[in-house]
Amino acid sequence: MKKFRINTTAKILLCTVVFSSCSNILDEEPRNIYTPEYFETEGGVLGGVTSMYAHLRYIYGNGYWLNACETGTDEYTYGHAGDGNFKDMDMSGAGNLTASSSRADVLWNNAFRNINTANGVIQKGSGVGVSDAIIAEARFFRAFDYFMLAQTFGGVPLDLGSGELQFNTSTSRASKRNTVPEVYSKVIFPDLVKALEDLPNVPRVTGGVTKTVARLFLAKAYLTYGWWLQNPNGIDTYPQASRVDPNGQNPQWYFQQAYNISLDGINNAGSIYGLQSTYYDVNLAQNDRNKEMLLYADHTESSEYYDGSSHSYNTGSSPGNFAAWMTTWDYTFLESSPNPQWQFSSQTNINPVRSVQREASQAYGRPWKTMAPTIEVVKNTFANKTQDSRYDGTFVTTFRANWQKVPLNYTTLYGANGLPVQPGSAILSFLNDDPAQAIDYSNTTYKSNVGAGVLPGRADFVIAPGGISRYAYPNLWKIGTYRTDNGTGLGQPNGGITRPFPVAKFSEFYFIAAEAAVKGASGAMSPRDLINVIRARAGKWRWDNNGNVAKVEDNSGAMIAATPNSITIDYILAERSREYYGEGYRWFDLVRTQKWANIAKNYSIGGTAVGNHTPQTFTRNISNHLYLRPIPQDQIDKMQGSASELAAYQNPGY
Repeated sequence: MKKFRINTTAKILLCTVVFSSCSNILDEEPRNIYTPEYFETEGGVLGGVTSMYAHLRYIYGNGYWLNACETGTDEYTYGHAGDGNFKDMDMSGAGNLTASSSRADVLWNNAFRNINTANGVIQKGSGVGVSDAIIAEARFFRAFDYFMLAQTFGGVPLDLGSGELQFNTSTSRASKRNTVPEVYSKVIFPDLVKALEDLPNVPRVTGGVTKTVARLFLAKAYLTYGWWLQNPNGIDTYPQASRVDPNGQNPQWYFQQAYNISLDGINNAGSIYGLQSTYYDVNLAQNDRNKEMLLYADHTESSEYYDGSSHSYNTGSSPGNFAAWMTTWDYTFLESSPNPQWQFSSQTNINPVRSVQREASQAYGRPWKTMAPTIEVVKNTFANKTQDSRYDGTFVTTFRANWQKVPLNYTTLYGANGLPVQPGSAILSFLNDDPAQAIDYSNTTYKSNVGAGVLPGRADFVIAPGGISRYAYPNLWKIGTYRTDNGTGLGQPNGGITRPFPVAKFSEFYFIAAEAAVKGASGAMSPRDLINVIRARAGKWRWDNNGNVAKVEDNSGAMIAATPNSITIDYILAERSREYYGEGYRWFDLVRTQKWANIAKNYSIGGTAVGNHTPQTFTRNISNHLYLRPIPQDQIDKMQGSASELAAYQNPGY
């Protein structure tokens, strides 16, 4: 059979590391392609290592990859501007996921290029005097990419054309998919174990991988593979393989390893890593690259050249960070009135005023309105909004006037009920709970052009949780835009987001250990002990994000007391959603635990039209074959072979 050759031509930003007495950052130098000769020098090998950090930007921060990881789960559905990219991922009948429409192609199209670079570094590095610690960075990234691929597609090729785990210089189109056990046993586990052995405790460069980072991914890989071996719901794998470990270990062994390594990660992080004191500080843009951020796809505001993205107008392409745009509704239509009577006249040029302008700030940014949270997210996942700070630290629920930054020549405008609003006042609020008094959504005097409603005595228009729709919904605050060059104006909200996009956080050690313990692992901390570390932190406030006021409050005792004595996988998944909502974890969490079809089966939301606040319930049809994404059609089209041979390469069901 003739098969395809994985595309490993690195048409991406490749880099060179510069060492000096005053530099500990990755200095990136564009390069179009790697050749075997490039790895014959120390500088070439170091450049290859640096490119592995850059490759994260082609996946993380890409809005279509966020869509692939979130839309169709219990966290997100498609918004009113969502096209086939989003409707096909929703599994609700609005579209149909195919090998051509699956946006998991973002991973496939970028991971193999990086794997081939890693193969070259590992193969050549020691021969040109590069230390084992630096080669360990390449081992980490090779394992990282294969781990992501195996979770997403099942078994994938280890031979890219020149032999298993060898740098590919061949034009041969011969290749085959290895099985999941082969991918784990031949590369993911050995590479991560060796990386853990050789990596330093302190990062070589800012954001560099360390023993702690390797521990997190090794623990997560053990946990994931334990679930895969156990296969509680009898979901098929592909290529077909017996769910028997080649090394003779049972699932329980892997769960125990995941637990042990997670506790090692917690106990041996030193002063470099740890939890932030409040959840708000984990995701506050001014606090990026904090000690809880173990791995991130980095970006910089200082240079478009190094960032790889226009800072004035990104078209929605990698390596730019544009993920938050997808989760942002078009708040820029919000209007206020120049007079309390809400009376307008074209003859006297009295018109409504757009009082919340598009701004390059964490709460706002560019509205692409393609992904919307479900009503269940607001009502159920984040049911506790007074003690638990994570709802406030995840969403934008209050949209405040910023017209003075245009500037527009008004000191005061008028909102709902004809009440005055000034710059900084709330123009629209998504309420925490459905109010006892019915919201007047049809008010004809104080008419919101985004279909929001009126409550007596309030100057802000309001939408209740039950009124969230595909048109209007809370923005995702935590990964939103941040710039330091706005001055007194609105800045450049259409440019690529210049913040690092989080890939892994220290807090996940607690979740991995807790999940492993529920699966039977034992040790010094119980599942409840582990989860309560996270919940206690969630109860600590220092700032009310949507209230825009200081809030020094410690509800950790109440949060701990409310934790059930018996922790289940469903409870851990709910806590994971509260902790990592919208960051790209959810599909992997639901697939790993085989809970996707159950937890994400039904959701409710209002329609796409302005003012549609009548929830509809949607049912997803999540059949077992969907637990693997399809191999991208573009890749299949590059293969040579008969129709039956090509079909055999594709995952079943596509």
